[in-house]
Amino acid sequence: MSILLNQQNSEQRLKAIDDAIDSGALFQVQRTLNAMHPAEIADMLEAAPHGRRELIWELVEQENEGEVLIELSEEIRNSLVEEMDAGEILNAIKDLEYDDMADFLQGLPDKIIQQTLQGMDRQDRVRVEAVLAYDEDTAGGIMDTETITVRADVTLDVVIRYLRRQKELPTHTDSLIVVNRYDHYKGILYIADLLTKQPEKTVGEVMSEELEGIPANMPARQVARLFEDRNLVSAPVVDMQGKLVGRITIDDVVDIIREEAEHSVMSMAGLDDEEDLFAPIIASSRRRAIWLGTNLITALLAAWVISRFEGALEAKVALAFLMGVIPSMGGVAGTQTLTLVIRGLALGQLGKSNTRTLFVKELMVSLINGLLWGVAIFGIAYFFMHDAAIGVVIGIAMVINLLAAATSGVFLPVIMRRFNIDPALAGGVVLTTVTDVVGFAAVLWLATLLLPFFQ
Repeated sequence: MSILLNQQNSEQRLKAIDDAIDSGALFQVQRTLNAMHPAEIADMLEAAPHGRRELIWELVEQENEGEVLIELSEEIRNSLVEEMDAGEILNAIKDLEYDDMADFLQGLPDKIIQQTLQGMDRQDRVRVEAVLAYDEDTAGGIMDTETITVRADVTLDVVIRYLRRQKELPTHTDSLIVVNRYDHYKGILYIADLLTKQPEKTVGEVMSEELEGIPANMPARQVARLFEDRNLVSAPVVDMQGKLVGRITIDDVVDIIREEAEHSVMSMAGLDDEEDLFAPIIASSRRRAIWLGTNLITALLAAWVISRFEGALEAKVALAFLMGVIPSMGGVAGTQTLTLVIRGLALGQLGKSNTRTLFVKELMVSLINGLLWGVAIFGIAYFFMHDAAIGVVIGIAMVINLLAAATSGVFLPVIMRRFNIDPALAGGVVLTTVTDVVGFAAVLWLATLLLPFFQ
């Protein structure tokens, strides 16, 4: 059963577990469950409705609880931790790496954090507190304080003998960190060089000084980009004085990339990227009501603009059939530009020096597409509705709204970022408002202005 479960996806594994629970084979379920990887158990918990989730969690052995909890989304993790006291929490996380401990504790109430820290031995507490001292979205907040350091004046033979005395090495150890007597970062000694160079050489002769220490206050997003650009497996983290405080490993960076991707996707729909799939109905309704209410206000604003041109609609009923095309096209074009700009900001590719260039480029793209599809809509109005006047109005409005969409798509994220507003969360709503209002206003204003000349 265990091998079969490992070959199945979360839904299939959950169904197999459900069938076993329903049959009363709880011992078999527990044995199978705890033979799975912690990430797979976490996937099952997130895919299970509340009643079944609590039962599955009770079957997870204590030695696996910490690894499972750290793999869960924050909302689900907190719902399970609510039923645990400080002693149970401490037992669950005692074998985790220090960065994972800190990540776990950051989502808990301050009282529970203090109680858990007090239950740790001094060395663990100091190391975890060193991570907790930094914002969770910085290099210091995701670093692991467990490092292996060496001095530049010792030989490689001494280093090898030193490593052989260690019980184990920290995970993802592809290099050793070279420091001076005051723990200031000096360079990297790669394991490959340690094993292939002559043992009588000193660390200082072999070490690499190319990789600079990552500042502890560097945003996590920039850390991920650095790892991507330089194909890093691990990297040292230093404080403002250049003193080594920890290291970041590739598994931490993968978590950042995944969280950024989930945040972007969920934010576009106005949802929290940590939201539980089976969150309580009232809580989910409250969260979504805010987003829907915001959209209702923008829709009413567009309806108000339409009501200002009632005469034009009465004179040309055909407008009602085609004018909805304009805000729709503007919304699509604006979203394309918005997504491009948000990505550029996230990757650090867009700033003051090149925003103007991008704006001109997006304007030209929108102008070309506006003219192309404006001519297309004119042809539809002329050949199928036999009304060239409507075609002219809709075609010109198409160009105007696509230009407005490009302008909004470029500048809305930049302005929002300046005011510390997440453009991935709020940009779509504001953009939709702009393209709806400008689209309807352009169509109806042009109809009022131009249609009398065609009569």
